[in-house]
Amino acid sequence: MISLAGKAALVTGGSRGVGAATVKMFAQAGADVVFSYYRNREAAGQVEQEARKHGTRIESSKADLGKMADAKKLVEFAHERLGRLDILVANAGIWKEVDAPIEKLTEHEWDEMIRLNLKSVYATVYHAVPRMIAQGGGRIVALSSVAPQRGTAPDSHYSATKGAMIGFAKSLALELARYNILVNCVAPGCVDTGFGRSAAAKKSTNVRKWLAPYPLKRVATAEEVAGPILFAVSDLATYITGEVINVNGGSFPCG
Repeated sequence: MISLAGKAALVTGGSRGVGAATVKMFAQAGADVVFSYYRNREAAGQVEQEARKHGTRIESSKADLGKMADAKKLVEFAHERLGRLDILVANAGIWKEVDAPIEKLTEHEWDEMIRLNLKSVYATVYHAVPRMIAQGGGRIVALSSVAPQRGTAPDSHYSATKGAMIGFAKSLALELARYNILVNCVAPGCVDTGFGRSAAAKKSTNVRKWLAPYPLKRVATAEEVAGPILFAVSDLATYITGEVINVNGGSFPCG
């Protein structure tokens, strides 16, 4: 078992899906964790309760991370509660069930996707990095997607944010290496979460056809994505930075 004993982690969007699985897996590995949620306090409370079974400190905080002030408060809250900040997992984001062909994609829809999927990562990293520099290092993992690597339609605004995240992370890896801060992306294909189930329903009534690009013929569980995140922040990955870890059942470049 990978050990994160003594580590302090901040996971954004930790009340459901991959974020929730990551919080629980980090706690099982021995980390103290603060995680954010956007609206659902009840779901956040359930994650807290389950993660605390492993005996580490687990706390949640409501935040709209598309707002710089909320991101600052979240990072300050995490540092205050945990005493340091070793790990940041930038997972918070949205995916819209409604098709958005470019000729119908509104400025508001575009701006909201950018704000919640991309600005949220910048805002959290902006406030977390000075803490990591001051303590001599850290790990940052941003959740991207297979979407920008092979293209998706009609979800160009979603793919744009996830593609930009890869460029952002690779650039930060170069910039922050001298501070012993490692920055990577984990890029899932479809995952069996609220997002994944919606995608399946949206994309096809013929599940077999929809799964054709996936050689494993199934979507991932949230835990199957959380595992590579755990690896990326562990002492097994001390010479990995600026990379995209694809977790997609072999669906890229098949799709």
